[in-house]
Amino acid sequence: METPRYRRILLKLSGEALLGDHDYGIDPKVSSRIAAEVAEVSHAGVQVGIVIGGGNIFRGAGLASAGMDRITGDHMGMLATVMNSLALQDALERAGATTRVMSAITVREVCEDYIRRRAIRHLEKGRVVVFAAGTGNPFFTTDTAASLRSIEIGADLMIKATKVDGVYSSDPSADAGARLYRRISYDEVIEQKLRVMDTNAMVLCRDQSMPIRVIGLNVEGNLARLVGGEDIGTLVE
Repeated sequence: METPRYRRILLKLSGEALLGDHDYGIDPKVSSRIAAEVAEVSHAGVQVGIVIGGGNIFRGAGLASAGMDRITGDHMGMLATVMNSLALQDALERAGATTRVMSAITVREVCEDYIRRRAIRHLEKGRVVVFAAGTGNPFFTTDTAASLRSIEIGADLMIKATKVDGVYSSDPSADAGARLYRRISYDEVIEQKLRVMDTNAMVLCRDQSMPIRVIGLNVEGNLARLVGGEDIGTLVE
């Protein structure tokens, strides 16, 4: 990547991305691989923000469906994202990328409070910024948090890293005839209920013209190839 295509990106990771072969928690091998790819991009001069979910530990909606108060469940989910963010920070710094975790809820003993101007300053100094605790509000997913943070920091692109290599017309694991889209509009994603992200997140990106690129997380080197200008995955715009 002699000349990266993007100046600033926001990478959205699900909590399940850290599971690896485990049923629960964090696989250090997976977090180290992700961190190495992010560090490579950061060292090339790209400013990187990250939002990570907490589904590998707790998922508020799932806890609520089992009878727990939804707001309590969502607060537990926010704390799970803080745990994942700290684990990712450790992996990133071992990979040589100076990193800051900024939380939408106050946990000052372990990370900074999220302040937009401070986050942008960290990015300008070449630090990777991991945004924890979603939006800090119940009923909002980390997809919505990723859309919001992308817009707030002025990212050139939001990247949604998933288990598949783009947006399909249906679930490719269940439908052999599923078609991969290379380009698709926000409205088509919403109307066809393609579940790229939740509707709130997609509408927010649409209204603020934030492009989304969906790529496969399991293909090593995809992030660097994308930032270097390769046309991979699916572009939603």
